[in-house]
Amino acid sequence: MKQILVALVEDKPGVLNRIASLFRRRNYNIESLVVGHSEIPGASRLTIATDEEEHLRRNIIRQNLLKMVNVIDVVDVTDQPCVIREHALIKVKADSSTRGEVRNLADMYRARIVDVGKQSLIIEVTGEPDKIDSIIEVLEQFGIIEIMRAGKVALTRGADKPTNGNGPDSDTSTSNTTVNEAN
Repeated sequence: MKQILVALVEDKPGVLNRIASLFRRRNYNIESLVVGHSEIPGASRLTIATDEEEHLRRNIIRQNLLKMVNVIDVVDVTDQPCVIREHALIKVKADSSTRGEVRNLADMYRARIVDVGKQSLIIEVTGEPDKIDSIIEVLEQFGIIEIMRAGKVALTRGADKPTNGNGPDSDTSTSNTTVNEAN
């Protein structure tokens, strides 16, 4: 299984660059990286998917991230029950004779058509990575012009926030800073 890390970081210039540089220096590949605002003011949440399958190296990646300044917490959710979704925009060739068939396929995947041109449609789809792969495969028969996949986002299931025992809510915090300390 591929590794999925969820990191909480301070909203400061250069944080994403330092994280990407860490992966480059350690020769780890980032399969996808999605960043967005979190529920904590002044903090962003990153979902990082790597192609690392070896458990020891997966733990090393997490530990290296935790040592970084501006990283508040990192949780490896690879083996935890999660909701994992991707978002994609797919531009497909579709003239007047094939447009109806493409619309029917989009409906089957609960995708939306967000743009209609004379010779193309743009389809927006959100779901599990397998669903995105499947709709792409089905649409290939019409001719795919462009694809933009946003990458994986993940949240653990249940009411509690996931922790590895090192987060800001933990008594044994090993992170370098917290958002409250930085403000």
